[in-house]
Amino acid sequence: MSLPRKLLEEFDEILQDRGYNSRSKGIRDALEDYIIRYQWMNEMEGERMGTIAVIFEYHYTSVLKDLADIQHDFREQITAVMRTDIGEKYCQEIIVVNGDVKHIRDLTEISKSKDIWPATRC
Repeated sequence: MSLPRKLLEEFDEILQDRGYNSRSKGIRDALEDYIIRYQWMNEMEGERMGTIAVIFEYHYTSVLKDLADIQHDFREQITAVMRTDIGEKYCQEIIVVNGDVKHIRDLTEISKSKDIWPATRC
């Protein structure tokens, strides 16, 4: 497995903060957590309401176009959108969703495929 240097450095810092002595153990735990969250999301059914946060560099206009396209395609599930600046370089967009969890899941998967997720990286 190969990882970008910055990502690996961040991961190692987190492992150190959490008291891990082994990168392999940290990777195992992270993968297990990812699998559990994925399975949990796939087991959901019915109507749900929630928020999706996206953080992006504001000067990447392709992200804005992708967000606009996604919001148009999922307008029946999106009830509100709020955008705010985070310093000089980043913007955060909060998307309020309401509807069948299948459509909400599709929205998040399409967003990930366009590399505008996850929101936690900045």
